[in-house]
Amino acid sequence: MREIVLDTETTGFEPGEGDRIVEIGAVELIGHMPTGRTYHQYINPQRTMPAEAFAVHGLGDDFLADKPLFKDIADDFLTFIGDAKLVIHNAAFDMKFLNAELGWLHKPALPMNRAVDTLMIARRKFPGSPASLDALCRRFGIDNAARTLHGALLDSEILAEVYLELIGGRQPDFALAQGSADSTQKNGAAWRAGPRPAPLASRLTAEETAAHTAFVNAMGDDAVWKRA
Repeated sequence: MREIVLDTETTGFEPGEGDRIVEIGAVELIGHMPTGRTYHQYINPQRTMPAEAFAVHGLGDDFLADKPLFKDIADDFLTFIGDAKLVIHNAAFDMKFLNAELGWLHKPALPMNRAVDTLMIARRKFPGSPASLDALCRRFGIDNAARTLHGALLDSEILAEVYLELIGGRQPDFALAQGSADSTQKNGAAWRAGPRPAPLASRLTAEETAAHTAFVNAMGDDAVWKRA
């Protein structure tokens, strides 16, 4: 299952009042685990940055002046997310801006049912408790010391960790798999993996084996690989 953990930074709160996206960050998950693939883009909003927004993310007019417009990066962004579920903290906000930007380009909107809202998950799981990204980092012991300002890629990387904790830890399917294995009984005992009937074939090439042997020989007789 492919998911994209996503965050945006903007010039304000309302695209209908002229606010625009200035940064997008996204992290790919496969089977709930990060793959290392990310997407990150700064965007020229074609308007001045309000002081209130600058105080949040630190992205000013001079920095954004030479960045591409949303229309220039839209196709690359859509290609990266593909048809994956979008994991977003306060999804209504980011989806509103993404769909406004796409709408101005006459591109199809992203359906809201594609979004997994971690804010709503946290509020259901911990009713009455703070559900901000920082609060959830404190709850789960996630290091967010680098988050002095909001940044879309950093926030999406942190949110990926938070999301995995919200759905049951870094291996959310492990408990199910473990339960299935333990339920398979033989003579009243839990199932245990036995030895393979035949060893797996080596995946090393002859050249790799020879190179390793030469490397070990060059280390002398005390090399740990030569000990019995």
